[in-house]
Amino acid sequence: MTAAIIKGLLLGLLLSISVGPVIFSIIKQSINNGHKGGFAFVAGVSASDISLVLFSQLFTELFRTLIDYKKEIGVGGSILLIIIGVYVLFFKKVMVNEEGEQIIQLRKRDIVRVFLSGYFMNILNPSVIAFWLIIATSVVGLSFSHRVVLFGTCLFVVLLTDLAKVFLAGALRKKLTPKNIHYINILSGLILIGFGIALIWGTLAFGDRLS
Repeated sequence: MTAAIIKGLLLGLLLSISVGPVIFSIIKQSINNGHKGGFAFVAGVSASDISLVLFSQLFTELFRTLIDYKKEIGVGGSILLIIIGVYVLFFKKVMVNEEGEQIIQLRKRDIVRVFLSGYFMNILNPSVIAFWLIIATSVVGLSFSHRVVLFGTCLFVVLLTDLAKVFLAGALRKKLTPKNIHYINILSGLILIGFGIALIWGTLAFGDRLS
């Protein structure tokens, strides 16, 4: 059981430090919408990870067939990233009050939207699907209790590190002016569009070679 915990910790740390669109989106949501927005996004990402883990364990062979559709999934995820990036770059505005301070307005429907954006941004990433497929395949010989501990530890570590990113971004937001936040939104939008273009190019150019 100790080995399962250690492996879960290592896998969780590996997944949490991997650079991708999710980490920039966590920071962006936390800066734009405060802790509540960051938590909603992280909850969506965590829910998608849990969905993939459960799916990979309950329907291993069916989950494996998802790789056969990695091109379609990759294109879908790329389009989603580009759409979000375009919205952030051209349409996302920083609201300020009369004193020039940032106004944060997050309604229930906004929280749901942020949650869903985190869920689909993560679950439509072929690299995330491949990660969980590799892990699911590598632990197929372990007992059910060991797999529960391993995946539970991994998901818990990822959740904790994502929450830490929210708090750190929230602390940073207090030191930023609305103008600086606007520049961060521009940078974030460009990063998301860049990730989307890179992902769709990699999927179309190298997808068949990885089969």
